[in-house]
Amino acid sequence: MGLLYLVAVLLAGTPLYSETVIEASKLVDLTYALDENTVYWPTGKPFEWRKEEWGMTAEGYWYAAANFSASEHLGTHLDSPIHFGKDQLTVDQIPLSKLVGKAVVLDVTGACSRDADYRLTSSDIRTWEDQHGRIPDGAIVFVRTGWSKFWPDRKRYLGSDKDGDTANLHFPGISAEAASILAERKIHGVGIDTASIDHGPSTDFPVHRILNGAGIYALENVANLEQLPPTGTSVFALPMKIKGGSGAPVRILAILP
Repeated sequence: MGLLYLVAVLLAGTPLYSETVIEASKLVDLTYALDENTVYWPTGKPFEWRKEEWGMTAEGYWYAAANFSASEHLGTHLDSPIHFGKDQLTVDQIPLSKLVGKAVVLDVTGACSRDADYRLTSSDIRTWEDQHGRIPDGAIVFVRTGWSKFWPDRKRYLGSDKDGDTANLHFPGISAEAASILAERKIHGVGIDTASIDHGPSTDFPVHRILNGAGIYALENVANLEQLPPTGTSVFALPMKIKGGSGAPVRILAILP
């Protein structure tokens, strides 16, 4: 039996005799592929992938193998709580149960189109809760800014395409006040379709400190959020299991209701 079949059984108690559990149309990949164009933090290192063997061997069979290197925090990735939270969990220590949750999607694309440095507010959260009810415990909250339209153009996506330049970054994020409310909601994680949960001009990263300090991980550079409804989607965020890691590339799977 495949992984998705077993996942669906766990999610919905689907009888084991069913062979068509999840329709392909309900699966959404929230992950960007890693390649030479992958956006990375200006002080980090880019993704590098090198073919070592790629072709027919002298013995007459095909063989392909490559090596790669990358920063922990590039492309679609997970910030583990220890990233900005002293003595918090490393990426390999996050329980699987916390990497699964119901998605809450907060859409602030309109505000972000008017202000590149917009930050999700407490009012945005309350407006969503007025319409859909209180954010449930164990949710994975996604902030949709619309910034994915600029991927992978580093200049437009980050505000600067120069390595080492963190002084000229401009992209939306989350306010410290909103982060405090999200921490109170006892959520598992927060995701966003920009390079950071703190907006571009931030120099002291209060949102990371608040959320990571509360044991909440972050998912950054998330793709395809426009395909998710405000509620009802199940999400699985599976990072590379780097022992002691402050973060890792992550594959995020969404199953639509």
